[in-house]
Amino acid sequence: MATDTSKYKFNHSMLRVKDPHRSVKFYEHLGMSLIQKIPQPDAKFDLYFLAYDSPTAISPKAPWYDRQGILELTHNYGTENDPDYKPANGNSDPGRGFGHVCITVDNIQAACQRIEDAGYKFQKKLSDGRMRHVAFALDPDDYWVEIVSDNKVEDTEGIKETDPSTYRFNHTMIRVKDHTKSLRFYQDILGMSLLRTSESPSSGFNLYFLGYVPGADNDVNTKPLEGVLELTWNYGTEKDEGFHYHNGNSEPQGFGHLAISVDDLDAACQRLEEKGVSWKKRLTDGRMKNVAFVLDPDGYWIEVVQNERYKATSKY
Repeated sequence: MATDTSKYKFNHSMLRVKDPHRSVKFYEHLGMSLIQKIPQPDAKFDLYFLAYDSPTAISPKAPWYDRQGILELTHNYGTENDPDYKPANGNSDPGRGFGHVCITVDNIQAACQRIEDAGYKFQKKLSDGRMRHVAFALDPDDYWVEIVSDNKVEDTEGIKETDPSTYRFNHTMIRVKDHTKSLRFYQDILGMSLLRTSESPSSGFNLYFLGYVPGADNDVNTKPLEGVLELTWNYGTEKDEGFHYHNGNSEPQGFGHLAISVDDLDAACQRLEEKGVSWKKRLTDGRMKNVAFVLDPDGYWIEVVQNERYKATSKY
């Protein structure tokens, strides 16, 4: 039994939502398509999988398990009618941990104007602060959606048109306590490559971008990609024994997990076992024998699922 990490994919990121109709509408406005819905009426929740699916997308019409850059929205029945329910967006205490998802667009000024014209709010507009090349829109649950440009911002000034079919779900950001431990986990254990590092000593943080890109050398232009993981490390957190980030799965809940699809689920889990990972759920636990969850150094959940492309006899 063998597994090849070069065949792994950073498949999806999961967020809990209050009202799936509002949330799906928002992400469809950003050009995403609903590629899969998995109702779970017995367990009283539904899963919505969204991705970029136009003919010019990176993996148009591919099955959900054979893609990168998917957003999974989880709706627990009844939350849409609960006036007190609000998912934690990960950017304030006590739920601080997950940071944002990020969309790459063609013409950022036009894209942001289109979002604003549709009545959606912003955490940060292009004109706010010193960083005039990035914006953060707010989805219906106030999750932050970073907007970055595929082109130089100065080259798109004055362009009024934007084509959402060209957008990409670029990355997901989580905060980590100890960058050394986290980089080792995602590189050595999950098989990702370090694509790019952005150091900001004057601001006291570094950003590390990782993904499944063969031959990556820490000098990759990540903007054209999907399936990128951004780790944010704030200097000094690793020295504070009492410090920890919130993984989103205890109260207050919001962000749920990251997910990788693998070539051989049994072999991948055996490899993870040999690497000494901490398990949230082994394949043999519970009723669902087709999915496992490991924990990263900060306690974030990483779902491991089968990519049927490589194993026709998989349990999915």
